[in-house]
Amino acid sequence: MAHQFGKTSLRHRIAPWFAGFDGPLALAVFILACAGLLTMYSSGFDHGTRFEDHARNMLIAGTIMFVVAQVPPQRLMALAVPLYILGVTLLVGVAVFGIAKKGARRWINVGVVIQPSEILKIAMPLMLAWWFQKREGQLRPLDFVVAGVLLMVPVGLIMRQPDLGTSLLVLAAGMAVIFFAGMSWKLIVPPVVLGLVGITLLVVFEPQLCADGVRWPVLHDYQQQRICTLLDPTRDPLGKGFHIIQGMIAIGSGGVFGMGFMQGTQTHLEFIPERTTDFIFAAYSEEFGLVGNILLILAFLFLILRGLAIALEAPTLFSRLLAGAVTMIFFTYAFVNMGMVSGILPVVGVPLPFISYGGTAMVTLGLALGILMSISNAKRLVQS
Repeated sequence: MAHQFGKTSLRHRIAPWFAGFDGPLALAVFILACAGLLTMYSSGFDHGTRFEDHARNMLIAGTIMFVVAQVPPQRLMALAVPLYILGVTLLVGVAVFGIAKKGARRWINVGVVIQPSEILKIAMPLMLAWWFQKREGQLRPLDFVVAGVLLMVPVGLIMRQPDLGTSLLVLAAGMAVIFFAGMSWKLIVPPVVLGLVGITLLVVFEPQLCADGVRWPVLHDYQQQRICTLLDPTRDPLGKGFHIIQGMIAIGSGGVFGMGFMQGTQTHLEFIPERTTDFIFAAYSEEFGLVGNILLILAFLFLILRGLAIALEAPTLFSRLLAGAVTMIFFTYAFVNMGMVSGILPVVGVPLPFISYGGTAMVTLGLALGILMSISNAKRLVQS
């Protein structure tokens, strides 16, 4: 009887730690994690300890998610300003005396070598959500201008490093907060139209714009080369266009049902560069085909829709904006990576969530999931 009582007592002590976990969100993450482990086992089985390291990174991300899920949104809001100031200060430090590798100055030594731009992936939506929460019910156009300045300062510093992939993710997270805060469509439509016109002109005049000796203002040379390579990968098939061409060949080789688990020729004959990191979607597509891709996209859509549902039901403006922006981080990661590998977007260093190998990205994903779990738990507490 005492033993039975002890079991019940232990269960009651543990239950509150898991009470706030959102079941559908956890299911979506579990499906994607399984797909990631399966793909990593195939593409990285002859790549040292890549599979074991990927599993370890997932465990670390899961632990971070579990810890952050216990932190109420009010505590997260209190961290917004200090975390933003810390991130921007470190970015300024990178610009002044950062560590340069392969032509990019992205790291700084503060006892340990860190990449401060990663902090802004979470600090940026936190800061903007805090800003709009403080002005709830009295929003003016000037408040959106200030939010834009708060966003463009870190984005500009990150682009200066240069790091196009991370700056794109930080920009997307910040713009999501501004959009969900009620930014007028009159301010959104003109830039979108201008962007579409610019892309159309770029495609039409590609031979002239990408001719030898032509240099574009604003962009670095390597960024210009990536865009030109996207428009015509055959321009340099064994050099800058090799990644895109091999990725498209692998995706096409998969057909409808794929070549089968561990049967991908492009993957295992090492034609796909970075097959365990940025280009792992090509390896996945080759082995699981169109059907596998549809299932993977549905899993991501399930995750994104569940995140938006949590945002919709959140009890405060801060938590609604934060949950919406964090959810759009997953969308941006997946959309940019799949588009890049498929040859419809330029090659940037953006991994595929839960599928690609990468410790830093996995930590960011763990933080984002923990924030969603925390907001979901807060909603339950308010309703009870």
